[in-house]
Amino acid sequence: MKMTLEDSRLLAELCEQHGVSADKVLKLLETVRDFEVKDRRTGVYDALREILKSAPTSEPHHG
Repeated sequence: MKMTLEDSRLLAELCEQHGVSADKVLKLLETVRDFEVKDRRTGVYDALREILKSAPTSEPHHG
């Protein structure tokens, strides 16, 4: 997903504040975007659920 530097910083800040993985948020957004172009969105909730259930990824801290 293409984001501006400002958007990336804001996402990182919000995710850190709320204890959420920025990587997971990006995967969720990309999945929703992928399903938006389909005529039928069958399976979107299952795909999102799998991302949410997946093990957290370790991310380097950029500070």
